[in-house]
Amino acid sequence: MTNILVVNVNWVGDVIFSSPIFKALKEAYPQARISCLAVPRVKAVLEAIPCIDEIIVYDEKGRHWNPLGKLKLIFELRRNRFDAAFLLHRSWTRALMIYLAGIPHRVGYDTKNRGKFLTHNIEPLEGTVHRSDYYLNIIESYGITVDDRHCRLEVSPDTEKEIEGILQSKKVQSDDYVVVINPGGNWDLKRWPAENFARLICGFVGSFNAKIIVSGAQKDVALFKKINSLTQKNAINLAGETSLQQLIALMKKANLVISGDTGPLHMANSLGTEVIGLFGPTRPEITGPRGSGKVHILQHDVGCNREPCYHLTCPDNICMQSITAEEILEIVRQIKGQ
Repeated sequence: MTNILVVNVNWVGDVIFSSPIFKALKEAYPQARISCLAVPRVKAVLEAIPCIDEIIVYDEKGRHWNPLGKLKLIFELRRNRFDAAFLLHRSWTRALMIYLAGIPHRVGYDTKNRGKFLTHNIEPLEGTVHRSDYYLNIIESYGITVDDRHCRLEVSPDTEKEIEGILQSKKVQSDDYVVVINPGGNWDLKRWPAENFARLICGFVGSFNAKIIVSGAQKDVALFKKINSLTQKNAINLAGETSLQQLIALMKKANLVISGDTGPLHMANSLGTEVIGLFGPTRPEITGPRGSGKVHILQHDVGCNREPCYHLTCPDNICMQSITAEEILEIVRQIKGQ
């Protein structure tokens, strides 16, 4: 094969989990051009994944929203003359578009009655399977060997210089021990309470010589302000002040990242940064970090018959509430040998 398309998923963490696929494809087909179809919000992450030659944006909520827009995308895919498409996304619509694009080999899970659009139907894996292995199984079922299952990201030198400039403007020096705290999350129940993050930051100030940076998107600015009001402004704010590329570079610069089960946790770990992952309603066996950085997981069995779960209307969020700032500080003491 000389021209391969990967139809990727929509969430940052899951896109990172897909990263070993591209290396495996490049190793199996060294001369092949490997393209990736994905939504706009994950484009910056895809740009940091090695072995992707081209990113094709599927703007499903914008220019490709209506039938005419989808038809234009289908013709674009057809003009590329792909030999094969590996569908990580379980979307019925994406499978139909790949079928209409005339790609000869179409490989994916036979879900949502879309098997008729695929040439190689794969039965979904059962039991407890890590999300990364779930995606890797698609190419493995096609006969492609995966020798390296680690998730990996790379940062461009220009973006590294940008984040260095931003950190210098915040009086962060190159020899500082930098701890990045990511309090956000794509749904509320995966978030550790703001009050707990405030206690953690206060504990750092009292126990360690470290620069504490709070990261996040624009939507997390209000959350930072709440945390900051409880800590006498002892943390540096970068929430809403970095692009996604710069956030990835920040995670590489950090000595330690503390986060719930969300994209920045997986970014950091895939860059080789040490992380402390705070898990509540999700399971590290399924969505735990799979990069090269050292990982410390905090999760408690709180006696809840839904734990671990994806119960989006949980009334008390006891699984996240049970994690304490002192537990995290004890892990940091061990890391720093104190």
